[in-house]
Amino acid sequence: MQHFSVAPKEMVASLWRNRHLIMTFIQREVVGRYRGSFLGILWSFFHPVFMLSVYTFVFSVVFKARWHGSDSKTEFALILFAGLMVFNLFAECVNRAPGLILSHVNYVKKVIFPLEILPWISLGGALFHAFVSFVVWVLAYMILFGTPHLTILLLPVVILPLLLFIVGISWGLASLGVYLRDVSQLIGIVTTALLFLSPVFYSASSLPEKYQIFLQLNPLTPVIEQARNVLFWGKFPDIKLLFIYFFCSLFVAWLGFAWFQKTRKGFADVL
Repeated sequence: MQHFSVAPKEMVASLWRNRHLIMTFIQREVVGRYRGSFLGILWSFFHPVFMLSVYTFVFSVVFKARWHGSDSKTEFALILFAGLMVFNLFAECVNRAPGLILSHVNYVKKVIFPLEILPWISLGGALFHAFVSFVVWVLAYMILFGTPHLTILLLPVVILPLLLFIVGISWGLASLGVYLRDVSQLIGIVTTALLFLSPVFYSASSLPEKYQIFLQLNPLTPVIEQARNVLFWGKFPDIKLLFIYFFCSLFVAWLGFAWFQKTRKGFADVL
């Protein structure tokens, strides 16, 4: 029986070894999603623009939500969208994770394929859409407020720990999804709840102090808050916090990878 290494170095080695294959599949996934539509890949641009408009209208006009007492609807829109970019990156990958193996059964049974790269491919597709949303955000900021802060260049530093966390969770869920088909339904509920339990539509500091501890336990909270700092407020990220988050995410990534490698031997029998 084939042995699948769970060593942390294999997690990195597999990514490097299959980098060209991963890039090819990411390109195929992005292009394939819009194949046959009239506007094609332009939908990836129009979708975030439309959602930004809808969320801004609902929360700033209907519910009259404001950020720290500011009456600016445009300011609220950009702050809200900055948080949504982070959340959507997480939700897109995590919602798809339980079905990654189930939707690629032929790779399990018929060909020798490095199944461990599927979460990287999913993450790459999500990163493409996140980048398009980022471009929309920058264009909106330049039109409404002028030149963005230089701290915007630090956004990749803020996002990197989240990427490791996402791929670790994706490995775990991809494996669980093979053995427990209800996982995909549960994850849909969890991500919907996380949208409102994360500081996307509100600031973390706006919650009563007794609830702060629960919000800080949310793994999305530090990334959303730090992303807003570098994008909109022009503040440098909390390096100490990001270091802690990075090493915790690295551990989560390895746990997810180890679980995936340990359980993948049974995929063919279940499928």
